[in-house]
Amino acid sequence: MEEEKIRKIAELRERLEERTKSLEAELEGMRTLLDVINDLLIEKSFKRVEEIAKPAIPRPPTVEPQLAPPKKPVKTFALKTKSGELLANLYVEDNSMRIVPHMKFNVNTPPFTAFLVEKILANMRQRDLELARQGQIKPDKVLSYEIEKDADILRAVIIHNFAPERERELRSATRWTLEKMHEKMKSSS
Repeated sequence: MEEEKIRKIAELRERLEERTKSLEAELEGMRTLLDVINDLLIEKSFKRVEEIAKPAIPRPPTVEPQLAPPKKPVKTFALKTKSGELLANLYVEDNSMRIVPHMKFNVNTPPFTAFLVEKILANMRQRDLELARQGQIKPDKVLSYEIEKDADILRAVIIHNFAPERERELRSATRWTLEKMHEKMKSSS
């Protein structure tokens, strides 16, 4: 009976994942279509020479203040262990994320490379590269990342072009990785 429930839940999860991928592909298609429509509107909104040559009734010039678009504030998250120790601060601004460790983490300590870098970040990048190859996203929107280190000590992880729906997964994977690294550091000392 329990196996049947688990099987049904697994099937439901699979259907949800397929539906999510389908909706993401549809959304990307709509964004592309919207870009095309915007380009057409811009192209068609220019006046023809004949229209410009016609005398127009002069209007007094209106001066509108040029305001810079408001900049999104930086979101800050404290990544902590279950016991409340600060592992790192995570800063999100636009589509970039910067993870700054609060402790001295060695990049060679598992599961940093095997899990966070290779399984999470590299896989996300590969999926984006495939989407870019298929024309579903622009090449300049492909996820990229940098690992800043001083010798083997992690200074920061910087992630560019992550989709907003990936933010929670990235935060969670980073916290889990750093917590496991912290446990290994404590047990070896």
